[in-house]
Amino acid sequence: MQLTSLARHLRALALPATLALVPALGMAQAGKPQYGGALSIGNVYLTVSPLSADSADWAWKINQDLGLAYEQLFAADLTKSKRNGGKYTFSSDAWLPTDSLRGELAESWKMEQNPMRVTVQLRKGVMFPAKAGVMEAREMTAEDVVFSYDRVNKSAKKIPGYFDHLDKVEAVGKYTVVFHMNKYNAEWDYRFGWGYYSAIVPKEVVAAGAKDWKNVNGTGPYQMGEYLQGNSLSFNKNPTYWDKEKIGGTEYKLPFADKITYRYIKDEATFLTALRTGKIDILEAVRWSAVEELKKSAPQIQWNKYLANGGQFIALRMDTKPFDDMRVRRAMNLAVDKQSIIKSYYGGNAEMLTYPMHPNYVGYYEPLESMPDSVKELYTYNPTKAKALLAEAGHPKGFTFKVQTSSSSVEGDMLALIAANLSKVGVTMEIETLDYGAYLSAMTTKKNAPGYFMFLGHTNPTTALRKSFVKGQLWNPSQFYDADIEKKMAEVYAEPDERVRQVKVRLMTRQVLEAVPSLLLPTPYVYTGWWPWVKNYGGELRAGAERPGPIHARIWIDQELKKKMGK
Repeated sequence: MQLTSLARHLRALALPATLALVPALGMAQAGKPQYGGALSIGNVYLTVSPLSADSADWAWKINQDLGLAYEQLFAADLTKSKRNGGKYTFSSDAWLPTDSLRGELAESWKMEQNPMRVTVQLRKGVMFPAKAGVMEAREMTAEDVVFSYDRVNKSAKKIPGYFDHLDKVEAVGKYTVVFHMNKYNAEWDYRFGWGYYSAIVPKEVVAAGAKDWKNVNGTGPYQMGEYLQGNSLSFNKNPTYWDKEKIGGTEYKLPFADKITYRYIKDEATFLTALRTGKIDILEAVRWSAVEELKKSAPQIQWNKYLANGGQFIALRMDTKPFDDMRVRRAMNLAVDKQSIIKSYYGGNAEMLTYPMHPNYVGYYEPLESMPDSVKELYTYNPTKAKALLAEAGHPKGFTFKVQTSSSSVEGDMLALIAANLSKVGVTMEIETLDYGAYLSAMTTKKNAPGYFMFLGHTNPTTALRKSFVKGQLWNPSQFYDADIEKKMAEVYAEPDERVRQVKVRLMTRQVLEAVPSLLLPTPYVYTGWWPWVKNYGGELRAGAERPGPIHARIWIDQELKKKMGK
């Protein structure tokens, strides 16, 4: 990067880089916390059933499903949430700024040089509870951390290059773990500290069969109860749990609720009814179009509004005709009226530029008005120029292509609207709907159709670029490859100065968008709804990578209020 360019973009960091999100309502928690009762929760992805019980399977959803049972080295410091007077919404899928981390199983940690390493001191006295047929109760030690790391590192399903910055992980005492690094990696804390695949799983669970839901057993606030396939996962309070929560100056032993059940419901009308009638206490993701009616039919429900944590697009396979031609990919974008989608389809409840950077990523995100004209044009409606580009690329009469989507998606009507737009420039879009397993497999095996519709969680600023725009990565349905991007991605990870990293990410984002890997679409606002008997909660969604468990463990239920409300 030219020094002058770097300096210019460092100055540009002062530009507004985030959108104001509506704060959670009614956050003050009155009354003394209560123990007992049961919580029923519809998580963000409640339409997608659990994918695996084993962290070594590298299933992205495991922390959402099992984050109540399996703990990690680090987690979010929820005292720094906006509800508690802090600056963080804790709504991003997998982004915990450095100053928002706390030790979970780690009591302390430090990075050391010569040689480069991270030394972690573990909490003493943290117990794995007894599990019939699996293990006796015993203390969690450094050997468990090493064992867990080695398992995921040796997994055939591991993301390529994920742990290449580590030479080994070593237990140098009962409570001390050393991560030996061969090079700096800006995601060192995320990748094995609080990431998607960072669960500390005891060897006894693996010996009994880690894929079997009945064998799940971690140090977390809850123990595995029952898994009813396609319906629910239930957890029972772990009476030996180690952590506490300070409320009103008093410390309380966690968790509060006796039981937590995560519901899985594919039909939107069914899960909205479950919230409206109080069958679900918290519904983490409610479409904007349903909120007004719910406010009328169940006015007591409390709401928090947030911009959905991902990019929405139709990936266009850059290794497949006709999308190997950038003119065709640009034409696809110009042929779709995105402003109309925001106005008519989303009722104004959406934002235009949210991919691959989310507006929450302050310093990394660059607003559309600051982008080059070549990027701005992708978000304008110009069917005349789209036709001209198609003709120039050798498709004066258009073409037909297939786009795959998931049966768990609720955006079928939008796809039909996009198809209607494309038909006006001669392009026929055939929609194929697959169940989620087949849909995901099509991408991960790189057998996906030329068009692949998805809502892709951003994760964090650096991973958002790596996972979709580096060759060989699983979440790269456009089969994007650019040697210059590969080089710059390595430079970003090697950069310890976050301000410099932010500049490099902003410039890389421009470069990726100018390559037009997708038909880029707006991202909607979403609401979290909960009943007023749910206390010590303000709509927070994540305490780690796709992990709501620590948030839910801190919720207490005003059982008297629930009875008074007839629920």
